[in-house]
Amino acid sequence: MTKLTTTRRMPAVPGFLAAGLAAGIKVNGEKDLALIHSEAPAAAAGVFTRNRARSPSVLWCERVLKNNAAIRAVLINSGNANACVGPQGMADCKNLAAALAGELGISTREILIASTGVIGVPLPTERMVDALPRLTKKLSASGWNQAARAILTTDLAVKTASCTYTENGKEIVVAGIGKGSGMIHPNMATMLGFVQTSAVINAPTLKRALKEAVDASFNRITVDGDTSTNDAVLALASGRAETPPVKTGTRAYARFVDALTGVCRDLAIQIVKDGEGATKFVTVRVVGARTQAQAHKVASSVATSSLVKTALFGEDPNWGRILAAAGNAGVPIRPEKMTISLGGALLFENGTPSPATSKKALMREMRKKTIVITLDLMDGGQSTEMYTCDLSYDYIKINAEYTT
Repeated sequence: MTKLTTTRRMPAVPGFLAAGLAAGIKVNGEKDLALIHSEAPAAAAGVFTRNRARSPSVLWCERVLKNNAAIRAVLINSGNANACVGPQGMADCKNLAAALAGELGISTREILIASTGVIGVPLPTERMVDALPRLTKKLSASGWNQAARAILTTDLAVKTASCTYTENGKEIVVAGIGKGSGMIHPNMATMLGFVQTSAVINAPTLKRALKEAVDASFNRITVDGDTSTNDAVLALASGRAETPPVKTGTRAYARFVDALTGVCRDLAIQIVKDGEGATKFVTVRVVGARTQAQAHKVASSVATSSLVKTALFGEDPNWGRILAAAGNAGVPIRPEKMTISLGGALLFENGTPSPATSKKALMREMRKKTIVITLDLMDGGQSTEMYTCDLSYDYIKINAEYTT
């Protein structure tokens, strides 16, 4: 089966409209309120943060999806996380849903809500409600870039991705927008993702496909090792493709998961590249592991190591930090068997630094903006990748002054 490819272009997705505007949540006047609207009830699924301090917006989505998998709208705000504000947080979700339901002529049970921004500050609900009539009037098939900009916080770039392919002679579109720059770590890594598709697929199958896609994308990235109170990835399917329903275990399902994973992975990689203060994008590749779980533990330990990440920023080819992080993963590695490479340069083999690579060659690799660290455990046939970035002075500055 040919692997499907993604693009950063955001096409119209049959059955969906989008919009974004400035509602006055952010003090700088930037766009901060987005809306995704399905013209008919859409199959829906979500994957959410495992942080126990969860935003009422996350709890709202979980309850709605549990009781009703057909969704008509997703309301997203940036600048305020609606987290750790007591009972007011859920009351605000109810008030926003009721106001939006009135504007669109739908039920509150068909509305999902997502929030991102500062923790511990109540939502400016009146301002948001006042903005809803303007927001709904702006809805259009080409409103995705506005919506993508309205969900950003410390992000420096808008994040969009799409994949279009043909199934049974019909075109299927899978396209998404996302945000994230800091508080990024698996399960989930602060980030939000919204993927829309024209595929014909029911909610249980979509949920299974989304979990597979997220495990191979958003749960493979880390910027700073912190998981947010608000992380969520939502998927909506309009069914406008007019193909037979996608069913698990079929070729159509495999192709759909490939497209969905590709879009999620593209968005996830954009998040890492836009990591707060990041100057380098780094792939940590572990091969030759006995099990997939062991490969992931080693990759995660290296990708989240502050010492590895600061060495990357300082362009210091310190293989000792990489080896130490791998050895701290709780996996029975054998250093005398494994190898560590930096791009095409061998760093470590046979339990000692490799004599085959000069310091000059290693420095060349470290100066690159895109770096691949490969650890071969020489213990089996399993492999995995994680995506991370360096840890810079600017990361500390951004987060030291986040609310001031």
